Amino acid sequence: MIKDINKATPPGFSLRTYAPADESALVEVWNAALWADPIAISIWRTKVLLDPNFRAEGCHVAEVNGAVRGFLLSITRQVPYYDEGLQADQAWITAFGVHPDWQGRGLGNALLEAALNRLQNIGCKRVTISSYVPNYFTPGVDTAAYGAGVEYLVRRGFKVISRPLSMRAELTGFRYPTAVTAADEKLRQQGIVIRPAVASDIVPVLAFIQRHFSADWYREAAGIFGDLFVGDPRMVNMIIAEQNGAVVGYAQHRAERFGPFGVNPELRSRGIGRVLLAATLMEMLKKGFHAAWFLWTGDDAARLYAVCGFHEVRRFAVLQKNL
Repeated sequence: MIKDINKATPPGFSLRTYAPADESALVEVWNAALWADPIAISIWRTKVLLDPNFRAEGCHVAEVNGAVRGFLLSITRQVPYYDEGLQADQAWITAFGVHPDWQGRGLGNALLEAALNRLQNIGCKRVTISSYVPNYFTPGVDTAAYGAGVEYLVRRGFKVISRPLSMRAELTGFRYPTAVTAADEKLRQQGIVIRPAVASDIVPVLAFIQRHFSADWYREAAGIFGDLFVGDPRMVNMIIAEQNGAVVGYAQHRAERFGPFGVNPELRSRGIGRVLLAATLMEMLKKGFHAAWFLWTGDDAARLYAVCGFHEVRRFAVLQKNL
């Protein structure tokens, strides 16, 4: 245990690593500090404790007189992630909070200092908040809910490297926009067909994703296929864009969460993305879902989503610091 790491901390302060008995108290602090992103204990267990990359020493806990008052969760890869490997130089901070009643008393500084020192000592060259896959909670720091947190991190040497946004659309009454219907007809004339996925699409679609997109998108698509053709298909669907027997795009959803979806880079700006998006939303509505949302996109793609009624609901700052 490291005691009195920062002279500005209150009497009775101590800093240590996570212990199993911390679970309830830590989640309670999480929900008080990260009020816009509360979690249940089941989520803590699923996305943190059962993550093969979790190590107790990466979760720093701040106590005052034996009570948990703050925490910082950092992750480094312990097992390779598909073709991205171990990413040995990279670390992620996926959650960081101090109970509101104890903010401004040096606990956050002590937690951050301890985490950065540990990451540097094990050879990490940079740390990012918080684009870790597969078990991130948000793309970064919500700039409206935690604006003071963004300012604090910038003062501590972090730089904002991107500002993704999350979006939402109401599906009640959704109809194909006229522009999308016209784009669909034009694509058909070009031999590009938009259709639901079938089991024989598993190999070509996954190969398509592997060529053009990330390992995490591959993982997500594989999970959708598993539910569609092996498990319970009621909560998921996938739509394919095909030209002359070759996959040129796809879109998917899981319950109300839309995406990921993507189009062959050589065929973008032809309307394939708009038609895939609208077709997927229609299938979601048919399944009884009345809203669609996703956590992460950029401003350029946001204009595409707006065609089908999506609007911005949150904005994040992804921050990074070299160690």
